[in-house]
Amino acid sequence: MKKKNTGLPAKAIRLPRDREYLDCVRDILRSPEVRRMNQYMQHGNTTCLQHCLNVSYRSYRTCRRLGLNYRSAARAGLLHDLFLYDWHYHYDVTGDAFHGLTHPRKALRNAKKIFALTDMEQNAILRHMWPLTLIPPRYREAYVVIWYDKHCGVLETFHRPVY
Repeated sequence: MKKKNTGLPAKAIRLPRDREYLDCVRDILRSPEVRRMNQYMQHGNTTCLQHCLNVSYRSYRTCRRLGLNYRSAARAGLLHDLFLYDWHYHYDVTGDAFHGLTHPRKALRNAKKIFALTDMEQNAILRHMWPLTLIPPRYREAYVVIWYDKHCGVLETFHRPVY
């Protein structure tokens, strides 16, 4: 059973009102490929794009407060799930039962086609499913993205506010 996009209008995204954050990710948000993430549901009523924005902004704020590379954390957080399909039906369509293990590499491949990424951004995208994937990240910023990916996912699943 092949499940395609329903053709329903994409949900409105909620952007943080933080000019410095938006300056870090403006080029990403303008990308049509990235905007396509708004067509796919991620957790609960949250689209993939909104989830990535949630992870990105929370990672940005934490890294900024800790004196880490907040720009790379914001950008990696926004691109970490750029796999561009509905993972809820991925197995039915492809027979691939390992989305949790394989989507970081797909997201990284898609992101590298569109953007010039730093090593830190690439590592955070590729390792964001750790510890499910066995190789840990190399950068503290990636651990922040990992934490907020899980944290936001739980809040979104239970329809709780993320920020």
